[in-house]
Amino acid sequence: MRETIITSSDTPVDDLDRALRPQRMQDMVGHREVYARLLIAVDAARKRCESLGHILFDGPPGLGKTTFAMCIPRDLGKTLQIASGAALTAPKDLLPYLTNAEEGSVLFIDEIHRLPKTVEEFLYPAMEDFRIDIALGEGVNARTINMQLRPFTLIGATTRAGMLSAPLRDRFIMREHLDFYTVEELTEIVRRSSAKLQVPISDDAAGEIAVRSRGTPRLANNRLRWVRDYVTSKADGKISIQLAHAALDMQEIDARGLDSQDRKYLETILRVFRGGPVGVEAVAHTMNLATDTLEDEVEPYLLRTGMVIRTPRGRKVTAAGHQHLGWEMPQEEESGQRRLF
Repeated sequence: MRETIITSSDTPVDDLDRALRPQRMQDMVGHREVYARLLIAVDAARKRCESLGHILFDGPPGLGKTTFAMCIPRDLGKTLQIASGAALTAPKDLLPYLTNAEEGSVLFIDEIHRLPKTVEEFLYPAMEDFRIDIALGEGVNARTINMQLRPFTLIGATTRAGMLSAPLRDRFIMREHLDFYTVEELTEIVRRSSAKLQVPISDDAAGEIAVRSRGTPRLANNRLRWVRDYVTSKADGKISIQLAHAALDMQEIDARGLDSQDRKYLETILRVFRGGPVGVEAVAHTMNLATDTLEDEVEPYLLRTGMVIRTPRGRKVTAAGHQHLGWEMPQEEESGQRRLF
């Protein structure tokens, strides 16, 4: 039977995401503990002929939250509807998804933390009791219709779990946090993706792309696509370690996965602010960028790799950051003395 996937834009998912997502949970690389727990829940729901409990995935972008959400209904043999939290601006926007949900089907809401409060509260009885209350009319002529829904599974995904209200968060039976991948796991992902793209790749080249992908499968696939375009244009279409180096260097992605903007951020703190500490607003103004851009796009990876730290007085480049850029650590910093300005 052909799988049915409905999105908020009525466009087939395969047309939106062209290539490389695994089709079943068993095909996914990494997060094996998450996979084991979900497998038990899916198997138990199938054996009891019940709907799966609601699931919340949280974690940074590009780590597989959407992929898990799309694989689960396939493993259940049920239909899937996809919506975006930002697009559901009022309860009426949610009604078609709830009323069209088949028994045991899955409703996936991406970026669920962006749901307005009214929509979130409208979801509560739907999640707990599989019913909704619809108000018709206004004033003294208004009346409420209680509509029973077919049991369904809500899967939410968020990059900012802290923005979810406690009542909504507590209504999810399972909550799974997805963390970054190891280089070995990303290397396997690159190998599998290159096979799907029908481009030969050496093991060394797959490992090099993985090292420069910041622990994120989405970035690994994006890097691979660029390298594929490079070798198609400049070589014979086969990805060797030398061609992978050349392609990624052309895109200004260095051996640690930093791009030109990341390095400019570090250089600005070192050159203008003598390594810090400095407030992020001052760095943003100096670089002529929005503060949100630095906090959301640049700083997370630099903080995770220990090249930058946050102090009560602001951001500061560490010894690892100095070493990566080839800057000498100031003598007073090496000896642990406090620097005076």
